[in-house]
Amino acid sequence: MNPLSVSFIQASLQWENKEANLRSFEEKISTLKGKTQVVFLPEMFSTGFSMRPNQLAENMGGPTVTWMKSIAAANRIILCGSVIIQENENYYNRLLWVLPNGETGVYDKRHLFGFAGEDQYYAAGAKRLIASVNGWRFNLQVCYDLRFPVWARQQQNESNTEYDVLVYVANWPERRRHAWMTLLQARAIENQCYVIGVNRVGEDGNNIYHSGDSMIIDPMGEVLFTERDKETTYTCQLNQEKLQSVRQQLPFLKDGDRFLIQ
Repeated sequence: MNPLSVSFIQASLQWENKEANLRSFEEKISTLKGKTQVVFLPEMFSTGFSMRPNQLAENMGGPTVTWMKSIAAANRIILCGSVIIQENENYYNRLLWVLPNGETGVYDKRHLFGFAGEDQYYAAGAKRLIASVNGWRFNLQVCYDLRFPVWARQQQNESNTEYDVLVYVANWPERRRHAWMTLLQARAIENQCYVIGVNRVGEDGNNIYHSGDSMIIDPMGEVLFTERDKETTYTCQLNQEKLQSVRQQLPFLKDGDRFLIQ
């Protein structure tokens, strides 16, 4: 692994206003040029967590995806966040991992938040996405996926672990912030990996308040940074020596159960 700088942007989203949100994120990302290699944005960062995909969805050639490719190229970064996408007859809450050259990895949210009716409007994904950069491997997930540890569990073979960083992009409400913070730390401890949770702040169009509490957590479950109730942009360098030390000195993963996800 080579050193890797990663950033997240915890922002207040303008409800269902793509132009305003993209303009705001463009300004924030411009301040990071030359300072970071990967930038993470919240879930449905261009719209907020909306149940109106019939009005807000776009295809993979649409304005938000085009914007992501342009911003990634202009700032020489990998840009990651989720967008409402229509494909064939289905709508997806799709996380995009966009490289500076325009290549794009996709992950469709597996666990749809039935409590808010997400499962009535969106189709569930079936495959995880593990992306890599500079020797680091990222397991990329979305919000409600956090409550389902099997979906994130390391599947270790004899020579290696599956990934090094677990990422959740989210619109997680303040009323359940204790669960958000506790589960992020649990995922880091049980998978011996870094965890990045990036959430929004502010009130959405359904009068639901989000406190942010975006976090970066080390493989021992220690919180390296978190911020509540305000917009913030944070950058840190992931430490490969810390990661390898934890896994070598505390080789708990080798004792885990072997399983298949179907």
